[in-house]
Amino acid sequence: MWEIMGYIALGTLWTVGITAGSAAIGIVLGAPLLLAARSRFRVIRGAYDLFVHVVRGIPTLVWLFIAYFGVGQLGITLSPVTAAMLTLSVLAAAYMAEIYRGGLQAIRAGQWEASGALNLSRFDTLKDIIAPQLFRSVSPSVATQVIGLLKDSSLVSTIGVTDLVFRAGVMTQYHANGLVMFGFAGLIYLALSLLIAACSRRVQARITRKYAVA
Repeated sequence: MWEIMGYIALGTLWTVGITAGSAAIGIVLGAPLLLAARSRFRVIRGAYDLFVHVVRGIPTLVWLFIAYFGVGQLGITLSPVTAAMLTLSVLAAAYMAEIYRGGLQAIRAGQWEASGALNLSRFDTLKDIIAPQLFRSVSPSVATQVIGLLKDSSLVSTIGVTDLVFRAGVMTQYHANGLVMFGFAGLIYLALSLLIAACSRRVQARITRKYAVA
């Protein structure tokens, strides 16, 4: 039994790797997408809105099948891991951009004018005044999104990535004990979700102490 559990647990490496990688890419790409959302050009804003609505409006599983099976008809062959990373990264970027936009809208615009009156540059204002407040306000939403991404990563088993769900399914086929196999995989997902939530609370507390954001 321990060997079986060890085999399933090894899928955690793929689950964590895909989740962490796509979350990191999404967090980074969300920033330039936020600039597009706040562009003074209507065409750019329109393109951003279209991108977000299309990405978020189609189920994750459908995007995975498009990336793995559909793109192959265009002569582009992606490995299961590459297709999974590409899909989840694009989804994460769209959601992160909206999270950033919501957080930025919650910050009063008067702070920009006040910073200008103090002769602070826009870069210094963004770095020292706006960014700390933004990071603090969005950190719970970012954590929630990463947890959602973790759960969405379970879908990558459908295209052959040997993650937790894939390995639990293999063991169920051999031993016909799905309750134990998938129950064990579920406990690992729960532990990872609690870890992400705990890290988010710690980061938020450190930002609050460092910048004393009210």
